[in-house]
Amino acid sequence: MVKVTVLGASGGIGQPLSLLLKLNTTVTNLALYDLVNTPGVAADLDHINTPAKVKGYLQKDNNGLEHAVTGSHLIVIPAGIPRKPGMTRDDLFKINAGIVRSLATAIAQFAPQAFILVISNPVNSTVPIVAEVLKRHGVFDPRRLFGVTTLDVVRASTFTAEISGAVSKDVTVPVVGGHSGVTIIPLLSKITPKHEFTHEQVAALTKRIQFGGDEVVKAKDGAGSATLSMAHAGARFAKAVLDATVNGVAGIVEPAYVYLGAVDSGNQLKATVDGLDYFSSNIELGFYGVRNIQPLEDLSTYEQDLLRAAIPELKKSIDKGVAFVEEASKQKL
Repeated sequence: MVKVTVLGASGGIGQPLSLLLKLNTTVTNLALYDLVNTPGVAADLDHINTPAKVKGYLQKDNNGLEHAVTGSHLIVIPAGIPRKPGMTRDDLFKINAGIVRSLATAIAQFAPQAFILVISNPVNSTVPIVAEVLKRHGVFDPRRLFGVTTLDVVRASTFTAEISGAVSKDVTVPVVGGHSGVTIIPLLSKITPKHEFTHEQVAALTKRIQFGGDEVVKAKDGAGSATLSMAHAGARFAKAVLDATVNGVAGIVEPAYVYLGAVDSGNQLKATVDGLDYFSSNIELGFYGVRNIQPLEDLSTYEQDLLRAAIPELKKSIDKGVAFVEEASKQKL
């Protein structure tokens, strides 16, 4: 049995993400949890002729969250409020941090061996929140915790192909750092297939990749943020993790925001990024999750400047997440 759980399954990301996971034939059980509507979403999805059996759980159900996560191989967390016009990812922190902490507590208690994929923004802070909760329960395995940054890579492929003329699905642009604003560092010098951009194009593309989410928020005119593209990115990364941890596929490399102390290669990268505990880079996936974290090598001068600008912002976000859990723990004493 391969059980996958979506926490926040009735939302703008959660519903299309659940649909895409239902289409993944590796999944045999799909558990959907949210405050409202999950039984209906589950009934709708369960009519699709793929192997996964779908069940919806509600917060008001007797131990609904516990039942949703128990026995899960992989848990995806898109729960939280979406961005609205004029709202930064940091503005989301106060509300989403509390939601993520509660969900992480349930995972620590009832599914400590699950692979955890965090989509809830701000990812730069919510991943450290999940880690700190798991640590306090003595079940933190850093190889199994991921912040999903795949959307940044998807956008980079799309936006660069518009200029280079390449087919976007064949374009790969490594994107490192974090998952908001200036912490998103597209390494355009390492694009494949190779393409030479002018300095002006690099600057414009970098800004568009960093703030691509704002285009969607503005276009939706108050009706939401990037939900469909984020669902695609979440499903793509979930498939990569399932292929590596269930199907035994070797050599899978995907970007993710992870705890750098998870493996030795991460500790080497940590020295390059001024001792940050969390950073997004290309990750090789294996049976236990993170197998290898790729280093930062041969960055252009422009990319080195981007890295220097990102590091202090990442540090603030990481510290904010850690401090949130610390403060919440004190209030319970």
